[in-house]
Amino acid sequence: MLDIVSDANGFTDPTPLTFRGADGIRLAGESWGPEDGPLAVFLHGGGQTRHSWKDTGAALAKVGLRAILLDARGHGDSDWAPDGNYSREAQAADLLGILAELGRPAILVGASMGGLTSLLATTLPGGERIAGLVLVDVVPRPERKGIDRVLNFLTGNPAGFATLEEAADAVAEYLPHRPRPRSPEGLRRNLRERDGRWYWHWDPAMMQRPENPEDLDLNADELEAAARELTVPVLLVRGRLSDVVGEESVAAFRALVPHLEYVEIAGAAHTAASDVNDQFTDAVVDFVRAHIPPAA
Repeated sequence: MLDIVSDANGFTDPTPLTFRGADGIRLAGESWGPEDGPLAVFLHGGGQTRHSWKDTGAALAKVGLRAILLDARGHGDSDWAPDGNYSREAQAADLLGILAELGRPAILVGASMGGLTSLLATTLPGGERIAGLVLVDVVPRPERKGIDRVLNFLTGNPAGFATLEEAADAVAEYLPHRPRPRSPEGLRRNLRERDGRWYWHWDPAMMQRPENPEDLDLNADELEAAARELTVPVLLVRGRLSDVVGEESVAAFRALVPHLEYVEIAGAAHTAASDVNDQFTDAVVDFVRAHIPPAA
């Protein structure tokens, strides 16, 4: 179930973890690095799992930091919400409960959905445990065209795939900028076999589009208000090829967060963390080491 990576320093084997989120939902995670190391918590994007951060978690462990990688509700090895509640508020409540359980300040690294969850959490009781934010290709008001393309992929193929190769075809069409792996076996982390077919391993209820498109604008207003109040260090990492975060979106976010730090990754798109992992990891490690508070 977990990807185990061995290293002589003893800090790159992940330790499986289980947390209790809002309403008692069981959330899966894993820890990389020494338990007493300064803490960073990673939240993936919609349709992903904690495994998308594996290489970055190992890199933080090697420099003595502790990285907690989480599966959001409805994803990976975490429980699906029995009431179908995948609201940003529910996910923020999950996150704040985990931070309370960990009991010390942490920098949050969130991609897309995980980034918006992190931003909202800074405004809620318990948000004082958030020592900094790394937002990966996400801003409060992203490009609608890019969001539609993401949702079209996530809601496509509800009948699953006959083979892993067929699933790999869908991923290649969605990510044309990324070299296609020689083998589709890596997709097993994101798929589950049922009745002879392969299905994405997330709850379909999570991917419902808003009935009223204006709801997206209301959400953006709330997130922009949260951004204006940010005082903690913030890093925005954008894939230069992204159709979700454009240059105008970056400029608008800079106006909201004047102390924003910014890194743009050439050759990467919305999935910047896995498109050009080495450059992404270097940016995150540098930011975390510069801003994370020491362990108690």
